[in-house]
Amino acid sequence: MIDGAGMVLAAAVAFVGTHLALSHPLRRPLVSVLGEKAFAGLYSLVAVVTLGALAWAYSAAPATEPAWAVGDGLWGLATVAMLVASILLMGSLIGNPALPGARVQVAMTPARGVYGVTRHPMLWSFAIWGGCHIMVWPITKNFILCGAIIFLSLVGTAMQDRKKMLLDPLGWPAWQARTSALPFLAIAQGRARFGGFGPHAVLGGTVVWLAATWAHSPLAGWPAGIWRWLG
Repeated sequence: MIDGAGMVLAAAVAFVGTHLALSHPLRRPLVSVLGEKAFAGLYSLVAVVTLGALAWAYSAAPATEPAWAVGDGLWGLATVAMLVASILLMGSLIGNPALPGARVQVAMTPARGVYGVTRHPMLWSFAIWGGCHIMVWPITKNFILCGAIIFLSLVGTAMQDRKKMLLDPLGWPAWQARTSALPFLAIAQGRARFGGFGPHAVLGGTVVWLAATWAHSPLAGWPAGIWRWLG
C-alpha cells in the first residue's frame, strides 16, 4: 500500500510529467488534431486535475520529523529570498519576451530590471519559492512538492529557450546574448546592467510579498516573513 509520501510523489510525477509532455513533445501533434483552443482547454484541464491531486495528497500526508532545526537565521534568509522572488514574479508580468506570442526586438537596449537579473524571472521566482519552503519546512512531503516545483521551473528555462529559438530564430539569440538563464551571470559578465526596476516590480513585488507572508497565519496556522517577528 502506498503511504502518504508515496501518494505525494505519484501526484508530483503526474503533475510534472503531464506538464512537460503537453508543453513540448505532445503539443504539436495534439494541436494538429484538436486545434489551438481545444488543446488549450485540454492542457488547462489536465493541469487543474493533476495540481488538485497533488494538493490533496500533500494535505492528506502526515508531517514527518524535520530534517534539520529551523531557527531565525534560516527564516531571515528565506524572508529576504522570498522578497526577491516576488519582485522577479511581478517584474516578469510586463515586457516578458518569453510569454506566448511575444517576440524580441533585435535592436532592444541592454536588458534591465528583472531581465538583467535573468531572462526567466517568472520561472526563477517559482524555483526560489520552492527552495525557501524547503529551507523552513524540511519534511518529507515538502521535499517532494517543492522539489517538483524547482525541477519543473529549472527544466522549463532550458525548454523555453529551445522553444523560443525555434519560434523566433532572429530575435531570441540576440536576447540570449544580452541576458543569462542563471541569475546575475549576465551582469557579472558585463552583458547586462543592474537597475531599471519598474514600480510594478519593486512596489508590486513588495505588496505581494507582504500579503502572501501575512496570509500564512490564517491559511497555514503559523506566521511567515517579517510577520514572524512583528507578531
